[in-house]
Amino acid sequence: MMPTPPPLIPPSVAAAAPDAPRARRWWLGLAVLAVVATGGYWSLGARRPDAGPAAAVTTAAASVPVVGAPARQGDVPVYLTGLGSVTAFNTVTVKSRVDGRLVNVAFREGQFVHEGDLLAEIDPRPFAVQLTQAEGQMARDLAQLRDARATLARFHDLLAQGIVAKQDYDDRLAAAGQFEGAIKLDQGLIDNARLQLTYCRITAPISGHVGLRLVDVGNIVHATDDTGLVVITQVQPIAVVFTLPEDDLPAVLAKLRGGARLPVEAYDRAGTMQIATGALLTVDNQIDRNTGTTRLKAEFSNDDDVLFPKQFVNVRLLLDVRKEAIIVPTAAIQRGPQGTFVYAVRADRTVEVRPVTVGPTVGADAAIDSGIAAGETVVVDGVDKLRAGSAVNVTMPGGAPSPGAPRA
Repeated sequence: MMPTPPPLIPPSVAAAAPDAPRARRWWLGLAVLAVVATGGYWSLGARRPDAGPAAAVTTAAASVPVVGAPARQGDVPVYLTGLGSVTAFNTVTVKSRVDGRLVNVAFREGQFVHEGDLLAEIDPRPFAVQLTQAEGQMARDLAQLRDARATLARFHDLLAQGIVAKQDYDDRLAAAGQFEGAIKLDQGLIDNARLQLTYCRITAPISGHVGLRLVDVGNIVHATDDTGLVVITQVQPIAVVFTLPEDDLPAVLAKLRGGARLPVEAYDRAGTMQIATGALLTVDNQIDRNTGTTRLKAEFSNDDDVLFPKQFVNVRLLLDVRKEAIIVPTAAIQRGPQGTFVYAVRADRTVEVRPVTVGPTVGADAAIDSGIAAGETVVVDGVDKLRAGSAVNVTMPGGAPSPGAPRA
């Protein structure tokens, strides 16, 4: 028989083999306890008050960055705004009052002319001929009148002597009267011919700017032509007609009745650049029922010719000035279901929803009737991330930190 081989596992190890899984579980449990203890230690350390700079960094990260502006006190002008159109005080279409050929145009297009300046000339020769004819007829009738009066004087003496009949004397008296009437008619023809000669020289009826020439030299013009020769517009001074809602009319009328001179400003189509300054002249006598507005007229000196007839302008009428009003940027004013409000920054660097009553608005500023005091800071940018009580990191316009803001 072959000898039996010795066992591969020593007896001592073989006896301990059934206890190996139990040892591994024991070491695994110790490792889990160590991990839990370590996590608890760090958790307690993070909650302690003396966590150091890490806590400050976490708090600063939770603040909402916003831009604020202080409420200030000042004067706020109260404006009424409307849409207007520039209107010339006088517009004249210059026409010929006689028929004839245009022989001279004495103006330049766009020129400023004064009343009485020569504008154009019509050929005067036909009317000069008429004047000569009327004067010749006048001379003839004057000679006949003198002869008729001399004959009448002789018949008057003969009638006194009984040599001629009363009928003959009356005939001579009537003939003399007819020639007197002819003389008046001749004088009228002479005056008319002279007037036609005057009309051949067309002069400016008003002072103003002439437009483009409507008829060229050499054309035959007629007194019945619709177009005329040129259009003159009076632009110094000039008027602006604009509209305001009828609800604003009582306040405007009260100022006018009190003798106040209400300034009016004209702005360009975009409403950003002021063009001219004038004064309110009058208010129309009726209200447009379709639009609920009334028309007003303002007068501008227009010395620099910046306003042109038919030009569209935006108009601002200065009605009043509110003294010592609280002013905030219009960007700070928010609107919600409960009305208008602002986010006011409190001393602890949190915001408060503050209801406000908004007064007149001028450009980027708005007057606050109630709700905010002068010196308080309101949020003007970053409000979309805010709620009541939100912590904020406020900077003023231009990037400067607000007074009292924490420094890094």
